[in-house]
Amino acid sequence: MGKAILYLGDTTLEGAGSYLAGVMSHHNIDFDYLPSDRKFADAFLKNKHQAVVISDYPAGNFSAEQINLMVEQVAAGMGLLMIGGWESFTGENGKYADTELSRVLPVIMQSEDDRVNWFAPCLVEKIKEHEILGSLPFERNTPDIGGFNRLKSKPDSDTILLARRFKASYVNKAFTVTSLPDTDPLLVLGSYEKGRVCAFATDVAPHWVGGLVDWGSSRVKAQGPGANPVEVGNWYAALLANMINWTARRL
Repeated sequence: MGKAILYLGDTTLEGAGSYLAGVMSHHNIDFDYLPSDRKFADAFLKNKHQAVVISDYPAGNFSAEQINLMVEQVAAGMGLLMIGGWESFTGENGKYADTELSRVLPVIMQSEDDRVNWFAPCLVEKIKEHEILGSLPFERNTPDIGGFNRLKSKPDSDTILLARRFKASYVNKAFTVTSLPDTDPLLVLGSYEKGRVCAFATDVAPHWVGGLVDWGSSRVKAQGPGANPVEVGNWYAALLANMINWTARRL
């Protein structure tokens, strides 16, 4: 029997993976882990995980048969969360749009590179109440991100958060910040038969995570098993833990 969560990607636990590993450990979520440069093994799908988290883990690490088996397990009730990055969704090297996971995820992926790297403010806009968000203060203390994968929500999905980009200028010793007209889905939820599915379009580690990693009224110092220690904002940690727990039907 495997642990509750199967966590795939984010380079290694000594690198970007240390952030999500620390958050899960802080919130008592046990997990198995596979780094981004390791091919997926059939044995992982025999461990009865409550959910799989894919984050910067390219589709090329799976065989078509492994993807099909994962789809079957989601249909039977296992959760699936994909987190954004250059090797998630389509990205530079994610390439999930051409796999069977495109049927499962609650978003439509682009056929070409979907990365948006934004140099000006890009703020997280809450548009709907949901248990994942709880009482987190998106309105009073709005966090920012540095980039995301550009996705489209499926018609039967539930879009909870948006990414709203701004243009900033400094003229005559005064700053002007202007909202751009378009928004993009950031947190999208859905289901695939019996399984819960979730797409979070930005990264949870630098650089795309931006100021979100420090979002909080206090600091959380944490360290996952085999991972480097991290220090993050408590609201950031709560948001990520809630996403995972919701997807795994632990929330």
